[in-house]
Amino acid sequence: MEPAAPSEIFPHVRIVLGMVIGLGIARILTGVASFIQHPGRNRVSVLHMFWAASILIELVLFWWWEFGLSRISYWSFSVFLFLISYAVVLFLLAALLFPDNISEYGGYEDFFIKRRRWFFALLAATFVFDVVDTLIKGPEHWNRLSAEHLVQVPLGLVLCTVAWAFKNRKVQLAVVLIHITYQFIWIARVFNRIH
Repeated sequence: MEPAAPSEIFPHVRIVLGMVIGLGIARILTGVASFIQHPGRNRVSVLHMFWAASILIELVLFWWWEFGLSRISYWSFSVFLFLISYAVVLFLLAALLFPDNISEYGGYEDFFIKRRRWFFALLAATFVFDVVDTLIKGPEHWNRLSAEHLVQVPLGLVLCTVAWAFKNRKVQLAVVLIHITYQFIWIARVFNRIH
């Protein structure tokens, strides 16, 4: 049996990635909808909602950027496994924002603060994954984004380290606001000119 052409493999990979990313998006949207459905059950936290918005943006951006995989000329199981791992990490971030049960915590913000080290370790991993993902898409793609990675990756890792270390609410709010602000700046500067 001859190996499949890259153009035949890409739709398969995109479907699998889409399922995992779709689960993450569904998790966040279902969690937000629960506040509307049961307004008295849990108090809304600004910190928690900012992170929910930020991770929703990350999930959507990941889905969009993975279209760049249509241009790669090789596929291997290791590349496929890497991409699935990246998507799973993003799903886990969504799941940590909206766990199945928070009855032993004082609400979503309390849960987030107490589980922040898991969250920020996974978020830090996404910055590293993003560099590898960009490399997979080829030298041309890397050349267009490498300058952005020189800002985005160190900034992201510093923010994750600070948020991982400090549970202070003001520090946590500052980190999420910086992260969201940078997401919008990045989208405005890079996103529209590349595709």
